[in-house]
Amino acid sequence: MVPPITEPPNLRALEYPSPASSIPMEVFYYNSSILYIHKLSNSSIGGGDITVYERCKAMPIPLFIYLVLQFINMFLGIPANVMVLWLLHKNKGDSSTSDIFILHLAILDTFFCLIPPLELANKLFLTTSSTWYVLRFFYGVKDSSPLFLSCICMDRYMAVLHPITFTELKDRNHRAVCAAVVWLITLAYATTKSVDKIPNFGKAFVGIILPAFAFMLFCNAAILNALRKSGPGRDDMHPVKKRAFKMVVIILAIIFCNYFPPVALMPFYDYFTAEVLNCYVHPVAFGFMDISSSIQPILYLSQKFPSLRCCCPKDQDSGNSTDPS
Repeated sequence: MVPPITEPPNLRALEYPSPASSIPMEVFYYNSSILYIHKLSNSSIGGGDITVYERCKAMPIPLFIYLVLQFINMFLGIPANVMVLWLLHKNKGDSSTSDIFILHLAILDTFFCLIPPLELANKLFLTTSSTWYVLRFFYGVKDSSPLFLSCICMDRYMAVLHPITFTELKDRNHRAVCAAVVWLITLAYATTKSVDKIPNFGKAFVGIILPAFAFMLFCNAAILNALRKSGPGRDDMHPVKKRAFKMVVIILAIIFCNYFPPVALMPFYDYFTAEVLNCYVHPVAFGFMDISSSIQPILYLSQKFPSLRCCCPKDQDSGNSTDPS
């Protein structure tokens, strides 16, 4: 008899019983999920472990989609994030207050975009569990990226809703302190995830993504409401408010399209078999989550480069801006 599941599955630590209770199981990971791949007995394949690809051989297309998205992330995300870092360094004398968070987010995304070769080898060829320590650390770093997005939203919220307080605080070091705190949380979370010694630690991801999503939704709604009350003529809207609204809308689109789907799927896990969930749902869902490391810098660059090409000083010189950009 298959033992019943006594605890509902969660996003990061899904436990499924094996079809045969005598077959031990080994843990394999997609970015934000755990794959339980069977360790076949000696009578089946000579005692050797099987790879993620072999376990999902009946439905390999989602796995290939996942790997394709990861390599797109590497070839597109690394140069895009490096370009963002270069642009921030070049314009550091005329930068926005939230650029410090964008800089750290670009560093984090560049780091995460380095893992596709290891993932390819691990999912198609390797059967050792030692590589998962490295991959879990990378995944933990990526899981924490919504914290930097939340910092950007908070900065834009203060610029629009509380401009006097924003002006008083803009030259202080609290943003650098916030960035340092986020990095401490990120490294602690990624290290704990890599070691994988805390039961049900996967729930921590839900504790990151849901409050971050709610906070950014609140910021976006508040800024939209402030813009709606700014006056009947949208052409006369304050440039700081325009920049803040564009930035928060971009961030909300990223969090909604890339980060929210894996969380939204959680209530439906009971409706999938373990094989479908691990070999079909997770690769696609978390593949699109991971590609946010490319989408974020591209959206930032698309916002910056048109003004550079047009050399239009209108947004930079109009009014007494409370934003140093």
